[in-house]
Amino acid sequence: MKIIMIGEAANHQGTLRASLRDPIEIVTLPREAASDAALDGVVAGEDVVVSLRFQRAGPGPAFRLLHVPGAGLDGIHLPSLAPSCAVCNVYEHEIPIAEYVLAAMLEWRIGLAAMRRSFTPETWSDLYRNRAPHGELHGRTLGILGFGRIGRAIATRARAFGMRVLALSASASDPDGLADAVLAPEGLSRLLAEADFVVIACPLTEATRGLIDADAIGRMKPDAVLINVSRAEVADEEALYRALRERRIGGAVLDVWYRYPAGSTEVVPPARRPFHALPNVLATPHSSAWTEALPRRRYAVIAENVRRLSAGEPLLNVVRPAA
Repeated sequence: MKIIMIGEAANHQGTLRASLRDPIEIVTLPREAASDAALDGVVAGEDVVVSLRFQRAGPGPAFRLLHVPGAGLDGIHLPSLAPSCAVCNVYEHEIPIAEYVLAAMLEWRIGLAAMRRSFTPETWSDLYRNRAPHGELHGRTLGILGFGRIGRAIATRARAFGMRVLALSASASDPDGLADAVLAPEGLSRLLAEADFVVIACPLTEATRGLIDADAIGRMKPDAVLINVSRAEVADEEALYRALRERRIGGAVLDVWYRYPAGSTEVVPPARRPFHALPNVLATPHSSAWTEALPRRRYAVIAENVRRLSAGEPLLNVVRPAA
């Protein structure tokens, strides 16, 4: 057995190796190997492939396990994989993403960065005499689209700040009572109408692509803030840009984008529209989950699955079992 690490995953070979119980050969390949069959000869039937992406025009090489070092599967073309290949993913990102969302909401309501920029010994006296009141999260309503690990981690922290939480979930269940109400998908209009902050935390599927369109945005409060930490395409790009530019909603915090570089040297804009230039947009480079501790937690799960695969034990986080 070898472990083939492709693209971004290859940057963490040392982290994975530190978590492996037994010495196993690790081979790293460039990002292009996720879509180019030219390097398929490196992969053997007993191998494990670790990659955020895998796509082929036809059948790809046979190997035992594709382990995605993240939760999203929109970069994986499952029909390319041999039926005998199991697919697993990892989570562990809900902690930093939830912290990012709370930090973004606190910044939006308090404006700590703007206070710091305006404070100097020369401005201090006037600033003190004319202090402008800032907002609070306490008592505000948070709407969460998707109530999986990320949504529930956000809800836990939001409740600690005294926020009211509405969640949208296909299962409409909340066994831990983290939300004030969990709505079925038909309840989207109610959530949008009541929420001061709307967080997109659902996966990108055909059902959720373009879910936040012009009609949905029109149902939001005029001062509501949209926070997207899932996939950009859940929100219609043109509709969102126009609403933000025309100040039909309060603003947006965007950490995920419509275009990503496909190779190690490609330079692309994040979107067709210049969201970053709008004064009511806080734009970040898909970094909400990217903390110092995240790779260690994620690759510990992958190492455990490699051990389980070798021992013939059930795998963790199985997305698609081997036939």
